[in-house]
Amino acid sequence: MKRHITILTLLVLMLGLNMSVKAQTWDFTKTPDADVALLKAATSEWGYTETSNRYESKTAINGAIKAGGTELSMTKGLTVDAAATKIRIDVNNRLQLAGKNIPLSTPILKKGQVVKIVFASTGSTAVTFDSNTNLSGTSGFTAADKNTTQTGTGTVTADGVVSFKCTGGSVNVFSIEVTGEGGGEQGGEDTPAVDDYSTTSNLTKNQAILTLSDQSKKYYNTESLSDISFDGQDVTVNLKDQETYTFKANVSEINFRKADNTSDAAINNTTGGVQITEAKGWLESAYVKFDLFEGAKTYNVYVKGGQYADYTKIDDQLVRNYGTYGRADVVGLMMADYAIKVVPVDADKKELTDKGSEATQIIVKNYDRAGFAHKGTTGVGAYNDDGTLKTGAKVLYITKNNFNTVTLELNVDNKPQTFTGLGKILEAKQKKNLDTTPLSVRIIGEIRTSDVDAAQLLSDENGLQLKGNSETSEMNVTLEGIGDDATFNGFGMTFYNGTSVEMRNIAFINFNLDGVQLKGTQHAWIHHNDFFYGNAGGDADQAKGDGSLDVKDNSRYCTFSYNHFWDSGKTSLCGMKSESGENWLSYHHNWFDHSDSRHPRVRTMTVHVWNNYYDGVSKIGVGAVKGANIFVESNYFRNSKNPMLISEQGTDGRGGFADDHDGGMIKAYGNVLTGKSATTFIPHTKSATEFDAYVAETREEKVPDTYKSVVGSYTYNNFDTDATKMYEYIPNAADDVPSVVTGFYGAGRMNHGDLQWTFNNDTDDAKDAIDTGLKSKVTGYKTSLVGIFGEENAGGGEGGGDEPGGGDTPVPEGTITCSFDGASSSTIFTAANNYGDGKITYNSVYYKKGEKLDSKGSIVFTPAKDYNMTIVLSLAKTGRDVKINGTATTVEGTTNTDGNYYQMNAIKVNANTQYTITKGSAESIVMLIILDPISE
Repeated sequence: MKRHITILTLLVLMLGLNMSVKAQTWDFTKTPDADVALLKAATSEWGYTETSNRYESKTAINGAIKAGGTELSMTKGLTVDAAATKIRIDVNNRLQLAGKNIPLSTPILKKGQVVKIVFASTGSTAVTFDSNTNLSGTSGFTAADKNTTQTGTGTVTADGVVSFKCTGGSVNVFSIEVTGEGGGEQGGEDTPAVDDYSTTSNLTKNQAILTLSDQSKKYYNTESLSDISFDGQDVTVNLKDQETYTFKANVSEINFRKADNTSDAAINNTTGGVQITEAKGWLESAYVKFDLFEGAKTYNVYVKGGQYADYTKIDDQLVRNYGTYGRADVVGLMMADYAIKVVPVDADKKELTDKGSEATQIIVKNYDRAGFAHKGTTGVGAYNDDGTLKTGAKVLYITKNNFNTVTLELNVDNKPQTFTGLGKILEAKQKKNLDTTPLSVRIIGEIRTSDVDAAQLLSDENGLQLKGNSETSEMNVTLEGIGDDATFNGFGMTFYNGTSVEMRNIAFINFNLDGVQLKGTQHAWIHHNDFFYGNAGGDADQAKGDGSLDVKDNSRYCTFSYNHFWDSGKTSLCGMKSESGENWLSYHHNWFDHSDSRHPRVRTMTVHVWNNYYDGVSKIGVGAVKGANIFVESNYFRNSKNPMLISEQGTDGRGGFADDHDGGMIKAYGNVLTGKSATTFIPHTKSATEFDAYVAETREEKVPDTYKSVVGSYTYNNFDTDATKMYEYIPNAADDVPSVVTGFYGAGRMNHGDLQWTFNNDTDDAKDAIDTGLKSKVTGYKTSLVGIFGEENAGGGEGGGDEPGGGDTPVPEGTITCSFDGASSSTIFTAANNYGDGKITYNSVYYKKGEKLDSKGSIVFTPAKDYNMTIVLSLAKTGRDVKINGTATTVEGTTNTDGNYYQMNAIKVNANTQYTITKGSAESIVMLIILDPISE
């Protein structure tokens, strides 16, 4: 008997079902028509040979096999890592891995499941899949030529991905089949081989959640569902577009989740008055945007709700002019519903009360204060735990115009003294018998190094510094950005000693060495900040700056949460070698967005890493060194390399990812590992000594002392199971982490900031080189803020960055990509600044300008090592060659009309040789130069 239950009437349904995991099969001898259509249409990605009915990849593939951005259903859930031309699909025949050492990986499987793969050599060379991972009890893998079809089988050793690799040559694969229920240790979602039309967890959508018998979950947006029907123990999901999928007796529970989303306020505009265009509440703050009103010199803005029983005027500095609109932000709000009223003021300072408008039903929430920073204390920084300013707190508003001249009176040795300039005011907190009055420093707009006197930047990295007289000096200081555009451009922030400090809602770009560093600080809370590229340092691994957020010198009881790291190189070093205690640090709800390593890398300290989103991390996730104790809980690792490493063991082997080789200990629980995150991870159940982490079955499980690091014999201190040492917190399910972290209340500044970038997962997940498009956007950042209404000398910022020059150029590692979109993005190239509009799109990145090679244009560079050089020219000019040191090039190239460019074939350039590129047989525009290292 089939039953249908509509989405409107079904709220929560619990099914008492307990059936086996559905078998999975990939059959490459039958190519679905939909896949053929996708391949045929994706001409820039797949080449077609009619005689063999074959599609061949034109670009490298590291992940799912896609065409036009859509994963092929025939290979859904499988991943590969192959160079261009190495993946071939012979329609209705086979999948070919055309080369040695190409891994073919399954989705995450369960321990005990059986995997069968049918394959053959492509030629006369006898080969087999001889380098397989996470598979035991294998049979049938016997090297043979193309005349023998091999059937290899094996049992999944531990929950995770199974990978097949042939080191001898090319392989034709005909099918893969997974059978058995399995069951065992921690793993990610079990991805079926067929399309069940599910989506990812998204807290901003109303969703139906189906929990399967293997405890994996399937998510469906209710707006896309027609109904869910039941036939015995079978559950069928019916979508509005007529697609259906039936789960065969393997659904154990169905729940519905209401969206947790911000809602726009109710705007009540007065006819003929000031027009409010946008109003929203955020975390302990709210804002309105409004059109400029003719005849208004400035505006008075009022707030009501929460701690304000009646309309109360906000500070004038919070009302700013953006040229075409105005904006007012209200901060220091407790959780409540609010109303904001905007009233224009004329040149005579008279309020035009009848022209005012208001927004109501503005919902404000509290910041998440979970973490060690709030352990054993309240009110970290200048604010109470309810979000309101502490009694007697002082407030400074800092813009580029008053950074050097702002004054504040502080009591030193019980005597009032006046200090001038933000740097000097913060320096005063270092004095003995300091003034412990809470201080909120509110940053407005962009502040550049060029706006600041050198005497105000007092850190050892020429940045802003707040230093206490001792580690226990009470600071009570919050540095906070106003709105979504507060930016430190060209310098960072150092917290040195002291206790009770907070930094939030600020972007750091083009900083020297570290973006933020803590040295001996206690009860520090760094949250909701954006970290972009810093200036290149003197070492080869500092192309993106040094550390984005480094923690040193016995800093303890600190929380780093809801920060957004945009392609950071060395994200967060946690501990040096001098730390004497456990220190107690928390990293949670951070967005590691295509960053490279140190997430964090921990020496000696005790650290809780939970609910972070590892989004295409290219090198290393969490690293344990020198006796570190790390609890890695309910994080989401999306296609991230080496999610967890312990120095000198497990996946790290004896290579040592750290310069000090002693290991540490990692306990892992509840994490989701997808894509390549799961391909190499080694749980303790696979090896009792060579493991990457001890994977607990329950959160309360203690790690036995029998599990030790290979180097140093460190055991785990089980801090996370000791209620006297831990804090109260409620972690999100790992499946929900991406949605939480990327959501409206998630990582980074309000509204995710005014400087944003979208990465291309297909290419950027594995790349650790600087993203030239993002770099150009960071160095060229310019605020749109005009100033505070009524403020004198207000104006927009200048263009360009503050990249240091001079000195010896370090030898870069990896591929160097230089664009010439108004400037050379790499310092090793010197262009004549003869720019022309080329307007190309290369690897999904748009470039407007390039170096025009006519009688004036040229590009000079001296590579520090041997490279293969690729030059990309715009089709805007007819030139398809150039001269290099006076000699015309003769190499051929490829035209890409969709991207509007011509890519010359690679030309070798030698180390320590100066090259000058000038006009060839016709005028051209050089948009990109790509240098690929030549392997020695």
